[in-house]
Amino acid sequence: MMFRKLFSYMGKYKKYAILAMFCVMVEVAFELIIPFIMADIVDVGVRTGDKGYIFSQGILMLVCACIALVLGIGSAKFSAIAGQGLGAELRKAEYKKIQSFSFANTDKFRTSSLITRLTSDITTIQNSFSTGLRPACRSPIMMVLALILSFSINAKLALVFFVAAPILGILLWCIILRVRPLYTTMQGAIDLVNRVIQENLTAVRVVRAYVREEYEIKKFKEVNQNWKTVSERAFGIASMNMAAMQFVMYTTILAILWFGGNLILNNGMKVGELTGFLSYVLQVLNSLMMMSNVFLMMTRSLSSGKRIMEVMEEEVTLDDKEAKDISVERGEIVFEHVSFKYKETAKEDVLSDISFTIQAGQTVGIIGATGSAKSTLVQLIPRLYDVTQGKIYIDGRPIKEYPLKHLRDVIAMVLQKNTLFSGTVKENLCWGKEDATQEEIEEACKIACVDEFIPRLKDGYDTELGQGGSNVSGGQKQRLCIARALLKRPKILIFDDSTSAVDTATEGRIREQLANSFPNTTKIIIAQRITSIMHADQIIILEDGKIHEIGTHESLLKSNEIYQDMYHSQQEGAGL
Repeated sequence: MMFRKLFSYMGKYKKYAILAMFCVMVEVAFELIIPFIMADIVDVGVRTGDKGYIFSQGILMLVCACIALVLGIGSAKFSAIAGQGLGAELRKAEYKKIQSFSFANTDKFRTSSLITRLTSDITTIQNSFSTGLRPACRSPIMMVLALILSFSINAKLALVFFVAAPILGILLWCIILRVRPLYTTMQGAIDLVNRVIQENLTAVRVVRAYVREEYEIKKFKEVNQNWKTVSERAFGIASMNMAAMQFVMYTTILAILWFGGNLILNNGMKVGELTGFLSYVLQVLNSLMMMSNVFLMMTRSLSSGKRIMEVMEEEVTLDDKEAKDISVERGEIVFEHVSFKYKETAKEDVLSDISFTIQAGQTVGIIGATGSAKSTLVQLIPRLYDVTQGKIYIDGRPIKEYPLKHLRDVIAMVLQKNTLFSGTVKENLCWGKEDATQEEIEEACKIACVDEFIPRLKDGYDTELGQGGSNVSGGQKQRLCIARALLKRPKILIFDDSTSAVDTATEGRIREQLANSFPNTTKIIIAQRITSIMHADQIIILEDGKIHEIGTHESLLKSNEIYQDMYHSQQEGAGL
C-alpha cells in the first residue's frame, strides 16, 4: 500500500520502469539458456570429441551472453531514469504540498524535519528504486525458472532447496524485524543533526557575540554521535544478512556436491548434469541473496516512505471551500468576537473576544506589551491562521468567502522578521510585482526611503544581496521590505513592527509619504514606539490577548494608564 502511494507520483517515468522490467525478464531468459548449452557441450561435445559441435555451441552461448549483457545495461539505464524521475516527482509534489500549508500545518513539522524528508528520505526512495528494480524483477524470475530447470535435471537433488530456502527466510525475517525500527530512528537522528546545523547557521552572529562556539560544537557532537550510534546498530544488524546468506549458500553447495557425487558414482547422474545443476544452484542462491538485499532496501524505504506520506497526507487547515468569485474593493475590516489558539487542545486562547472595526483608508495602530499577541492578530487577516471562534469581515463579507490567493494578493504584510532572498535588489523588490516597471520600483523606493542608500550600493538596483540580505543593514532591510510591499499597491497594508530599525526621522518621512501616496489604503501598524502610531486614526491597546482599550492618541493619553505609562517612559528614555 505504501509503495503504491509512492509510485503513484511516478507519472511520465512509468514507461521507463516498464522497459527496465521487460529488459530484465528477457535478460534472465537468455542467462538461463547458457547452463543448458554448457551441460550439452560437456555431455555431447566433450564426451564424443566433436570439436565442431563444441565450437558451434560455444558461439551460441557467447551470443546469448552478449544479448543478456546488452539487456542488462538497458535495464540498469531505464531503472536509473525511472528512480531519479520518481525522486524528482516526489520532491516536486512534496514541495508543492508544503507551499499549500498554513502556519498551523508548518508548526506541526520542524523545518529541519521537512528538509530531511525532502532530501534524505526521498533520496533513499529513489536510490532504492534505481538499484532495487532490477534485482526485484530479476531474482524471483531467475529463482523460479532455475528451480524448474534444476528439477528437470534431477528432481531428487533439487529437494535440497526446500530445506535451504526456509532457513534463509527465517533468518532474513528476524533481521528485518530488528532493523526496521532502527531505520526510522536513524531518520529522526538526521532530523536532529539538521536542526542543530540550521539553528547554528541562522543564529551565527548570536553564537559569536556570546562566545558560545564550544557549546555549539558540544551540542553538535552529541547529535552527531547519536546519529552514528543508531546508524552503526542499523547497518550492523543489516550486515548480518550477508553472513546468513553465505552460511546457507555454502551449506547448500556442500550438500549438493555430496549427494551429487554419490549419484555420479552410482550412475544416477552425469558429470555435465551436475555441472549444469551447480550453475542453476548458484543462480538460485544469488537470486535469494538479491531478494534479501531488496527486502532490506524496502524496509528502509518503508521508513522513509512513511515520513514522506505524513507530509503528503497532512490535511491542510486552510482551504477555499467557502470561497466565492468576489474581490476586495475598499479594505474595511471588522473583527467580531474573535478568539484564537494555536492548538485545539490548548487550555487558553491566545486572543480572546476581539471586536473592532477599521474603516477603509484608515490608519490604525496596535500597541501592547511583548507577548500580547499583536502579530498573531494581524496574521488572522490574510488567513495565515484561521480564527477559532468569531468572524473577520472585509468589506462586509467573511474573509473565508474570498479566494485565498486573491485575499493575500490584496493584503501586503511587512513582517517583524525581515526576509530577503538571494538575488539582486531589483529581483527582491519584484516579489511585490513581477512585471513592475523601473518607474514603479523607483516610486516605491522613494516612499520607503530606499532611494537614500541605493546610490551607495555597488551596482545600484542590480547589486547582489547575500543570503538573507547579509550585506545590507537592518534598517536597509526593513526599507527594502516596505518598498517590496508597496509595489503590490495593496488595499490593506500591515506593518508588523517593521520600522524598529529605522530612525524616527526616516520613519516620519515614510509615514508622511505613505499617507500622501496611499490615501485609500487601509494601514495597520504594530509598533513598540508610540511615536510610530500617535498620528493613527485609532489605536488599539492589547493586553494578554484582549483589547484593553481603543481610542486616539489624545483620548488614550488622557484616560488610559497603560498608554500613559508607555508614553511617559518613552519620553523619559528619549530625554536620556
